[in-house]
Amino acid sequence: MAAVVLAATRLLRGPGSWGGARLRFGAPACRQFSSGGAYPSIPLSSPLPGVPTPVFATVDGQEKFETKITTLDNGLRVASQNKFGQFCTSTDRFDSKDEILLTLEKHGGICDCQTSRDTTMYAVSADSKGLDTVVGLLADVVLHPRLTDEELEMTRMAVQFELEDLNMRPDPEPLLTEMIHEAAYRGNTVGLHRFCPTENVAKIDREVLHSYLRNYYTPDRMVLAAVGVEHSHLVECARKYLLGTRPAWGSGKAVDVDRSVAQYTGGIVKLERDMSNVSLGPAPFPELTHIMIGLESCSFLEGDFIPFAVLNMMMGGGGSFSAGGPGKGMFTRLYLNVLNRHHWMYNATSYHHSYEDTGLLCIHASADPRQVREMVEIITKEFILMAGTVDEVELERAKTQLMSMLMMNLESRPVIFEDVGRQVLATCSRKLPQELCALIRNVKPEDIKRVASQMLRRKPAVAALGDLTDLPTYEHVQAALSSKDGRLPRTHRLFR
Repeated sequence: MAAVVLAATRLLRGPGSWGGARLRFGAPACRQFSSGGAYPSIPLSSPLPGVPTPVFATVDGQEKFETKITTLDNGLRVASQNKFGQFCTSTDRFDSKDEILLTLEKHGGICDCQTSRDTTMYAVSADSKGLDTVVGLLADVVLHPRLTDEELEMTRMAVQFELEDLNMRPDPEPLLTEMIHEAAYRGNTVGLHRFCPTENVAKIDREVLHSYLRNYYTPDRMVLAAVGVEHSHLVECARKYLLGTRPAWGSGKAVDVDRSVAQYTGGIVKLERDMSNVSLGPAPFPELTHIMIGLESCSFLEGDFIPFAVLNMMMGGGGSFSAGGPGKGMFTRLYLNVLNRHHWMYNATSYHHSYEDTGLLCIHASADPRQVREMVEIITKEFILMAGTVDEVELERAKTQLMSMLMMNLESRPVIFEDVGRQVLATCSRKLPQELCALIRNVKPEDIKRVASQMLRRKPAVAALGDLTDLPTYEHVQAALSSKDGRLPRTHRLFR
């Protein structure tokens, strides 16, 4: 569509219109054919003689190529989204990773592997003509990893380095996210450590990995998703490489799969740490204490997932100093009520983590250690205000922003691919963007108040990192979130 518009624009401007030409819309002028011959003056609103009638793309609110899903005999699901273009997104046969990359380069391909708290994703982008090669490569990578001693040792070193880096980096958000999950789901499911404990790094060997793969890399837990391919061709490739294939760990059945449902517990996880030297140099980063307070929301399978997503967008927030400077994103509540009014706060950001059986909405805040108590009270007040009056203007703004982010993200082919894979993996189907936008538009102020009130009945989860001398007790935080105004219980000290 963009190419069509560009071509039409250049035709309308005419020869010589780039450098201050005299040609104006509607003004008579003598123009020339591309062959050099002249034709009489014709208004720009009229079709050009000899030029084919342009055909423009139309939008009717429905995707012409909806997600197609096929389930193979072994339970593996194959999902595709047909998009125009020549690129698709979607080992014992290879002696090294260099050979894999060389194979992909033949088809203009790139690859990566990413893990989250609940999924592992292997992704490849390549010319659609190489679909057979790409699916075969993915099947080899997933089902036939060689796991040599050298690779295992290199990976152990990489994991060790990342763990050390995690504890030294000035950005505490990844560590705080781990801590808030540990506090919210004490000792179960998503509350278990995502990062490998240091003492376990040396224990992970080929046998341990094969045991994990045998239990969790089963066809019924897998989805082969692709964008930009013919569905029938993708199913054919899936049957060829993923049906009846014996994996490297053998054909034994899974015996030790944790199928328990997430149990929200609430609680607090604290980590006392000297944050005064996390960023040294001519302009060192100030010493800060970081607090994250969360409450259980809902899973992404529940109807209230959309109101919670809108609520999270309405809270918004960010850092006091960020790209774009002051004035950027100052319409969300955490900017208006917190960062604009309390100059000493360095950060106030809302996050929403949602899973198949639970969810967690939390606020991360940072400030000088001497102002921790005041910072916590400000955040607890914001939680209480979530269940208060919802302004129609701020609600419409939050819904518009959420729809805008959704649609802009789905302009990217890899994001569509990930969206297809995750939705089919979780729900065996996929909601199209217009369906999600319709659900977002239907969110009312009373929906926000209802889900916020339900959330506030839960025990809080608290994560704290840094100098925690003035951190309120967990009981006081819980009392503040149970009160009408969010205030912490008053304390009286004889000595400071």
